[in-house]
Amino acid sequence: MEPLDPLCSWVLWPTLFLLLFSLTKTTSNTEGDALYALKNSLKDPGNVLQSWDNTLVNPCTWFHVTCDSNNLVIRVDLGNAQLSGSLVSQLGQLKNLQYLEMYSNSLSGTIPSELGNLTNLVSLDLYLNNFTGSIPDTLGDLLKLRFLRLNNNSFSNSIPYSLTKIDSLQVLDLSSNNLSGEVPSNGSFSLFTPISFANNPDLCGNGTTRPCPGSPPFSPPPPYTPPSPPKSDKSKTTGIAAIAGGVAAGAALLLAAPAVTLAWWRRRRPQDHFFDVPAEEDPEVHLGQLKRFSLRELQVATDNFSNKNILGRGGFGKVYKGRLADGSLVAVKRLKEERNAGGELQFQTEVEMISMAVHRNLLRLRGFCMTPTERLLVYPYMENGSVASCLRERAENVPPLDWPKRRRIALGSARGLSYLHDHCDPKIIHRDVKAANILLDEDFEAVVGDFGLAKLMDYKDTHVTTAVRGTIGHIAPEYLSTGKSSEKTDVFGYGIMLLELITGQRAFDLARLANDDDVMLLDWVKGLLKEKKLEPLVDRDLRNKFIEIEVESLIQVALLCTQASPLERPKMSEVVRMLEGDGLAERWEEWQKVEVVRIQTELATRQAGSNMYIDSTHNLSDVELSGPR
Repeated sequence: MEPLDPLCSWVLWPTLFLLLFSLTKTTSNTEGDALYALKNSLKDPGNVLQSWDNTLVNPCTWFHVTCDSNNLVIRVDLGNAQLSGSLVSQLGQLKNLQYLEMYSNSLSGTIPSELGNLTNLVSLDLYLNNFTGSIPDTLGDLLKLRFLRLNNNSFSNSIPYSLTKIDSLQVLDLSSNNLSGEVPSNGSFSLFTPISFANNPDLCGNGTTRPCPGSPPFSPPPPYTPPSPPKSDKSKTTGIAAIAGGVAAGAALLLAAPAVTLAWWRRRRPQDHFFDVPAEEDPEVHLGQLKRFSLRELQVATDNFSNKNILGRGGFGKVYKGRLADGSLVAVKRLKEERNAGGELQFQTEVEMISMAVHRNLLRLRGFCMTPTERLLVYPYMENGSVASCLRERAENVPPLDWPKRRRIALGSARGLSYLHDHCDPKIIHRDVKAANILLDEDFEAVVGDFGLAKLMDYKDTHVTTAVRGTIGHIAPEYLSTGKSSEKTDVFGYGIMLLELITGQRAFDLARLANDDDVMLLDWVKGLLKEKKLEPLVDRDLRNKFIEIEVESLIQVALLCTQASPLERPKMSEVVRMLEGDGLAERWEEWQKVEVVRIQTELATRQAGSNMYIDSTHNLSDVELSGPR
């Protein structure tokens, strides 16, 4: 075989290389091609998709795209991004996708049936758009789906029967569309799953306000009336009836004797602390997606609020583990509050407001109990507890939170708080953001708990807050001094929670005094950073198994969130973007410049009396050491 001519080789090898590259790109960049096709179908006035470059090997470096350790796309977050246009069928090629978030945009057209190929999908959020057409029947193939929110669109025709096959659904919201026909039902939709078909005037049947044609009305059947006895043998029938009546009366008296004795004994003994005074409303009435429990039902579930079932204590009351009659586990929060007469309606209104905040990173309110003596809230039980318990109170045989989980917790809790601030009307201020109030579901997904309780517990007050609620070490300085809370007080608390995640330590810990350290976690962290000490900051339980650049990024976000001035802190929506890799470097650079001026001013004021020369280069060095670079 003769060797190739040099000129021929010069032409041939690049050609072979391009051919091999194109084949590799075809097999490994299918997901990137699918997302790039989506980009081309959208109008993006805010340039949120600017980083979506199809020349890259995979899309894992693109903003708003999250990949797993195998560089497979598992999440696309484009909610509230001012996008318009339509979805594309190529999205069905993202076989590993778990979360597709495209809510609160101006998207239109139909949902491609190919979305039914996304069999790993856990959450599909397309609400607050302009989608039309039918809901694809193929969505019933998404058997892992837990959150399906298609509300506030213009979907028409009937609800696919296939959706009843999805046993994993926790939230189904199809409200405010143009759906029609009968609501399908085969008993698969859980009674406790938040399902909403409201504002679909042409829907009928289960879950709506009107029956379908030919169906019985929504009212109980008439009471059963036994047939009249035959007219013949009237005297015999009368005699039998008299005997039967006498026997029944005697039996009733015999059975009533123990009950009368028991009632007398109860009146003699001290009254039960949990005696249930009947409320005016039917205890089984449902308010929207909420169930109203009876006090007795929750007493039985928690073994009469036994101390052995206490999951935690806080400023709002105690939380008890309970098991309902259907076997499901719940967490029952027993609120402590001195109630005033006439507060029931306001309490009920606030409870309904909390229940409207539905997001995968927010703890879903399952129901409530309200009597003249008690206020209780019922939530799903979180088997992995809180972030605080996982960091500091876990059992010996339970492994510590690894770094990828902590990173996910930081992002998930930020998304939940951003939803409370930007997507609830009226907005909800948490006022006690801390590791103990960030719960973890079975997949260690962060779930923000106790949101809205500050407002709920102040239902008897005016708009002026009468007391500061929160936890030492987490309270923003302006809230502590003025008593006025805002979303920026939540941002401060979130920043402290990030430091808890990184260090594993408490926000306020007197034990640090033993080492002459600051009792406040924020001051302790700043002190170590000035000495360029990053290693001592990271939780020892991680055993050096962390990514240093990611730790530095989280510390930067935490310091930006905990600035003294609330005006200089970012919004939670900005925090989410920074955690996703968008804009952190620019924001951090701006912050360092401000810190240079601040330190120079402080030193100049402090040393003005002694006429000391201030070395600006030295000040710049100080500022660089005040946080990771």
